[in-house]
Amino acid sequence: MKKHPAIVVTRREFLASVAGLTAATAWPHPLRAQALSGPELEAKLAVDPMRPQFHLLPAKNWMNDPNGPIYFTGHYHMFFQYNPLAAVWGDMSWNHAVSTDMLHWKHLPVALTPTPGGPDSFGCFSGSAIAAGKRVYVVYTGTRESTPELATIRDGSNKIQEAQCLAWSDDPALLTWTKGPQPIVPHPPEGLQITGFRDPSSWKQGDWYYMTIGSGIAKAGGCVLLYRSRDMKGWEYLHPLATGEWNGKPTANPCDDGEMWECPEFFPLDGAHVLIYSTLGKVFWQSGDLDEVTMTFTSKKTGLLDLDAFYAPKTQLDAQGRRILWGWIPERRTEAEMRAAGWSGMMSLPRVMNLDSDGTLRLRILPQSTALRVGTVPVERSPTSVQATLQKASGEVMLRGVKGVSFTFTVSNGAAELVQLDYSAEKHAFTADGNEIPLQAGDTPTLHAFVDGSVIELILGERIGYIKRFYYTESTAPDINVRTNVENAKMSAWKIKPISSDRLTTPAQNT
Repeated sequence: MKKHPAIVVTRREFLASVAGLTAATAWPHPLRAQALSGPELEAKLAVDPMRPQFHLLPAKNWMNDPNGPIYFTGHYHMFFQYNPLAAVWGDMSWNHAVSTDMLHWKHLPVALTPTPGGPDSFGCFSGSAIAAGKRVYVVYTGTRESTPELATIRDGSNKIQEAQCLAWSDDPALLTWTKGPQPIVPHPPEGLQITGFRDPSSWKQGDWYYMTIGSGIAKAGGCVLLYRSRDMKGWEYLHPLATGEWNGKPTANPCDDGEMWECPEFFPLDGAHVLIYSTLGKVFWQSGDLDEVTMTFTSKKTGLLDLDAFYAPKTQLDAQGRRILWGWIPERRTEAEMRAAGWSGMMSLPRVMNLDSDGTLRLRILPQSTALRVGTVPVERSPTSVQATLQKASGEVMLRGVKGVSFTFTVSNGAAELVQLDYSAEKHAFTADGNEIPLQAGDTPTLHAFVDGSVIELILGERIGYIKRFYYTESTAPDINVRTNVENAKMSAWKIKPISSDRLTTPAQNT
């Protein structure tokens, strides 16, 4: 996973750092540092102004990748990577939350934890969920300390082995889980010099189950490996579903130089197929055609899903059959700051995915998010601008630009500019952080923004996401000003109601 300058530990780099530890200090102990807990920690989190109030995150501690989101027996279940013991990466488990609308959540007990001596003794890593009648299966990557010849993470120590594991639940509430005793895919395909082997994603197609696994070929580039099975338990390797090119600039983490792709997912959408994957510190999408006889994918279009703090996404179908995208929003602060805060990371808001007729991706925040609104925010107009102020870093803004008119959109906290976006009518494109985002000929230049404590989540022109983190030292959240320099632009703004009363994000559920 990409290392941002302000992020001390990423999931793969942590594996590399602990791989050489002695048995006395090996997993899962290194990150079990003592911190605030119980009522003392809850009281601290309840008044932390930077802690979001309507994005999903656990009641405390570290979270990262979404895992196995699924709609089952009338409820939306979200699992995600979680450290139950600290606000930094470690003790990787699957936490669990449930919702009826993908907006308001309840915490459930942790679903999967490492099994001592088992294939996931080093951690239960990312994966996906699939329903088969009244049963839900999850496929996930288990890691263990092993020998150099079996290691799949090549970091100099060569001790960490990744294998694909299976668990299942026959509980309608998905509270109880049974793990398979052995990995379903214990080793990568023979003859490949891989750079990683993780993050399985499965689906049913005809009489077969299929599964993708993120990987890469040394000195060649990232790839997605394709498997199939009749029963979810015995798997046959087919071939690479998709491959990329290495940039030729070696780094300690092959995901940083394109030598590996992680968190891939492949699914049908609006008459075509879409592949998403994470590499180079970003998340890419490809759309194209799948030959269902040979199970080969031909990519025709590609692009980015988000421009900044968004990684390792997963998708699901909702009750209406829409394809919903979720992503991890990481922190942009140090390990010491995360420990002191007592929490780290959050889930993005749900985004609806569609393809235009030419295969270009379109993204929208879930339309039902309007249920979070609790009143309007005044919009001020002058001959040189249109602007609104979101009090205490919380609110929503919709902006529709004027056809054929260039404009600038800024977000500031009074002391500093947090985001600047420029729209060029001549190019019919946005520019953000040096990235040009072209719009389609019929697109209107629109912006949809949510501000929540320490995160700004935007959708630009329904084409790409743009998530920015911001921090401050004050004990109260700053007011956030959003402004455009086009006086007749259409802007609307709303207050947002928190999904809990105490910034613990979701109320605990007794089980």
